[in-house]
Amino acid sequence: MPSETFWEIAKAEVEKHRSNGSEGDGVEIGEKSVFFIGSKNGGKTTIILRCLDRDEPPKPTLALEYTYGRKAKGHNIPKDIAHFWELGGGTSLLDLISIPITSDTLRTFSIVLVLDLSKPNDLWPTMENLLQATKSHVDKVIMKLGKTNSKAASEMRQKIWCNLQKDHPDHELIDPFPIPLVIIGSKYDIFQDFDSEKRKIICKTLRFVAHYYGASLMFTSKSEALLLKIRGVINQLAFGIGKSKSISVDQNKPLFITAGLDSLSHIGSPPVPDNDIGKFHARSPMELWKKVYENLFPPKSTNTLKDIKDPAKDPQYAESEVDEMRIQKDQVLF
Repeated sequence: MPSETFWEIAKAEVEKHRSNGSEGDGVEIGEKSVFFIGSKNGGKTTIILRCLDRDEPPKPTLALEYTYGRKAKGHNIPKDIAHFWELGGGTSLLDLISIPITSDTLRTFSIVLVLDLSKPNDLWPTMENLLQATKSHVDKVIMKLGKTNSKAASEMRQKIWCNLQKDHPDHELIDPFPIPLVIIGSKYDIFQDFDSEKRKIICKTLRFVAHYYGASLMFTSKSEALLLKIRGVINQLAFGIGKSKSISVDQNKPLFITAGLDSLSHIGSPPVPDNDIGKFHARSPMELWKKVYENLFPPKSTNTLKDIKDPAKDPQYAESEVDEMRIQKDQVLF
């Protein structure tokens, strides 16, 4: 099957790079992984293709997909390799998150969360489900790693604070994501036509979430200028090329905030009148922001948000001839 051939090629490529100059701890210098998760049809594939300079129309992502890119450091120097993983289906295939993130890959792993700004009512549940599932798995892998390589696990826990200066006023108030995280708001071309108050609320909320997790935050669209900025950020994750220190927090322009450059004082309090803040019973700042946001942008009913656990029943993967044969088989069985 073509897919088997593809995986064999990918596996051989990885093994080849691991056999060249390995340091003995399973990690190859110049080899990184970037995992794209996020909203269904949110533009993840488009961003990956743009970063890899591939001029081809994006296709629907089937469950979990893999590709890679290579970049030369200099003349007669082996090329760095970046592994790009993409999770399809929005939040319907959370179990697949565990496949690319392992104790062997974790130390060179980054997460890119792509959120569809044109669907604000889906934004929080999509973000929450994906980040919680990813963080839970990463925490387990770090614990497992700690049993065999306590030094590496300790270094990882320390590294998550590297984007925040020790004298930052929010040092005690945030909880950085266990591995590098970038949050991208897509479809800014639609979002920019929203009512200004709605834009303000969404921008402030995403700024808080990104800052709390020690993540970078940026908006993009089909604009070539914005895609180039996103490409620069992804290149930094994938190949360690440059590191932007840009910041743009104007809600009337695309946000671009490098991790560690924002602050809770600049973000402000949740967008609700002070005399109403007591109505939202919350145990943590994150829960308070969630309740305020979902009060303004209620998530869809559980029936419409319910994930399809069986990909065979997902209309995205429909194949009429195969589906008809499946129906006939089920009728015979029952």
